[in-house]
Amino acid sequence: MTAATVQPDNTALEKEVLAQHNQGDLEQLLARGWAALPASYRIPDVAPTLDEARAWCRRLAETHYENFHVATWFLPRVLRPHFHSIYAYCRVSDDLGDEVGSTAQALALLDLWGRELDACYEGRARHPVFVALSETIRACSIPKEPFADLLTAFRQDQTIPRYASMEDVLSYCRYSANPVGRLVLYACGEVSPEASPDIREAKFRLSDATCSALQLANFWQDVRVDYAKGRVYIPQDDMRRFGVSDDTIAKGIATPEFQALLRYEVDYARSLLERGLPLIGMVNRDLALDLDLFSRGGLEILRAIEHCGYDVLSARPAISKRTKLALALRAFSGKALPFLRLGTGS
Repeated sequence: MTAATVQPDNTALEKEVLAQHNQGDLEQLLARGWAALPASYRIPDVAPTLDEARAWCRRLAETHYENFHVATWFLPRVLRPHFHSIYAYCRVSDDLGDEVGSTAQALALLDLWGRELDACYEGRARHPVFVALSETIRACSIPKEPFADLLTAFRQDQTIPRYASMEDVLSYCRYSANPVGRLVLYACGEVSPEASPDIREAKFRLSDATCSALQLANFWQDVRVDYAKGRVYIPQDDMRRFGVSDDTIAKGIATPEFQALLRYEVDYARSLLERGLPLIGMVNRDLALDLDLFSRGGLEILRAIEHCGYDVLSARPAISKRTKLALALRAFSGKALPFLRLGTGS
């Protein structure tokens, strides 16, 4: 990495924080952390059945993410339980990091969740998420790495508030966003062990570009939100080059310098998203529709940032429900008329 002061050893920082607490303290940290979260998140004394676990994951997915219904409309019904379990894992993992009272509590919970992931791969799942996920892992031949990588990102959020360069931000995306795309490819049978290694790697590479770009679009949309959490994802060297400081963000005033900076970052995110579009033509028709939908959504977020003059500090640019519906209809049209898909000249 380009600057150790901005990109320190995340594992070392985590160990340093947790080492300050003895076993009794860690148990108290876990108790306080669980208390800040929905009671249903806690690990039960008795593991649920597979049907109970899948129902738990489905409820979480359908009540926490308004776009989930639209996305799963276009998937074969047999795949929906797998997407529910993957989403539930991501949702709970994220909440363990962001919805508790302190860094120490978050790190303790994420460490425990990592041990539960290990137990899942050893056939000892207890939590509804892992009971459901164990069947997804078995059916879709998913390795542990993408799940573990997501936990690395959530731990990193607790210890690294700034990034020196775009290279460092993309390194974060390698853990926070890219694993999600890879999990989708596994769940849809696009990178099975029988697939050609070259094809697998090509799909992974294009998926990574798409997911990193979507993560960047979200960062540029949520500059004020992230700053309130103590985080700035805009590369520090870009901020210096354009004459923008944390003080600019704190004041909530989109100066000409800030607008120029966001224009630069939006252009880069768009180029990265466009780099991943060929994946749409390499996967099955149902997944292609979802990829088209989310790629269009990412482009629309970047367009919304442009339309507000790159002022994401006074108000958060968002996509209207009407626009979301139009995107879904356009993506659905691409299922019947492939030439309407992104990446085919449309």
